[in-house]
Amino acid sequence: ALSGGSSVTSQMARRSEPPDGGWGWMVVLSAFFQSALVFGVLRSFGVFFVEFVAAFEEQAARVSWIASIGIAVQQFGSPVGSALSTKFGPRPVVMAGGILAALGMLLASFATSLIHLYLSIGLLSGSGWALTFTPTLACLSRYFSRRRSLATGLALTGVGLSSFAFAPLFQWLLSHYAWRGALLLVSALSLHLVACGALLRPLFLTEDPAVGGPGAQLASLLHHGPFLRYTVALTLINTGFFIPYVHLVAHLQDLNWDPLPAAFLVSVAAISDLVGRVASGWLGDAVPGPVTRLLTLWTTLTGVSLALFPIAQAPTALVALAVAYGFTSGALTPVAFSVLPELVGTGRIYCGLGLLQMVESIGGLLGAPLSGYLRDVTGNYTASFVVAGAFLLAGSGVLITLPHFCFSAPTLKPQELVTEALDTKVPLPKEGLGED
Repeated sequence: ALSGGSSVTSQMARRSEPPDGGWGWMVVLSAFFQSALVFGVLRSFGVFFVEFVAAFEEQAARVSWIASIGIAVQQFGSPVGSALSTKFGPRPVVMAGGILAALGMLLASFATSLIHLYLSIGLLSGSGWALTFTPTLACLSRYFSRRRSLATGLALTGVGLSSFAFAPLFQWLLSHYAWRGALLLVSALSLHLVACGALLRPLFLTEDPAVGGPGAQLASLLHHGPFLRYTVALTLINTGFFIPYVHLVAHLQDLNWDPLPAAFLVSVAAISDLVGRVASGWLGDAVPGPVTRLLTLWTTLTGVSLALFPIAQAPTALVALAVAYGFTSGALTPVAFSVLPELVGTGRIYCGLGLLQMVESIGGLLGAPLSGYLRDVTGNYTASFVVAGAFLLAGSGVLITLPHFCFSAPTLKPQELVTEALDTKVPLPKEGLGED
């Protein structure tokens, strides 16, 4: 058995560039199931909501904090998972996260109060989710360069597919085993994250020694101009990104739609989202030039489709906008993850992705309350959707300022982009931190 990172390094030759395949496809499979077991569970956990309200005789607002705490811990804990993966590798970190996620659900099945659920599902399972998703996606980015967008798009389809499957599955479990038995089975399902983590093989690249440990990488990223601007862009995008999934049904009901057709329109957007992820992943690798331009295109189109929702009144126009929003918002997701390695290099992808997800989560947490506030003030959702679209368009404006955006720059090959990132962005031990 290998005893540590140094012995592993000494026994494995360092690659000059990602292999773009091979075991990387097993990492894609692992990321597919992990995205399903983390975000699919989070998206579908609302089916337990009514059961918890009835069982503990609590207000809906207090019960809502269970999922909110889990999401917040997962997002703000991502840098911890990234730092641990940089030091110990992603495999033990993700496997430990799977154990924590399953243990939280197991303890939740014995809950006697909401505080118990806050600590078990919110804190414990949330900590497990923080140790699984980000390290796996960062590991995937290290295995691919030319096919990175496609690999990421395929991995993230697990979110959409599991959202369709888990909601009816969890409802069936509730009807047959009550909420305590259902949580036990969700715990067993979450334990599969350990198997997903076991599929992650460490990959050592020639640039790894140059970037230093987690502390040195974090310091360099905080002085890295393009990375900071990219973080601002994704935070703006995240602020408006989820508004239709939260408020589209209510907007349609304001237009006198029945609840069932309104909910079906959200499902149409979700199906289009799946198609957009795969199509964008393929285009990101097939279209020459930096992925940043493609991300800017999808972000702009998503912002425009959001801003047009209040204008559309006819059912046909609303369906067309739902398809357009679903496709473009799904399309920007895989390329958003593909841009980061081009900016900071694959050697710093663990710390970079963890820090990025922590900061951009602020936009996700503030977007829905802001949209609801605008609805309360104005009496309709017109301002909510227009402002959401404006946030994405502002994010597009920031993306234009990134390096390699112009058409003349991206003639470099993927490995040359990595070399350039190392030459220009990694601080030397005896000098100050590199400039933008």
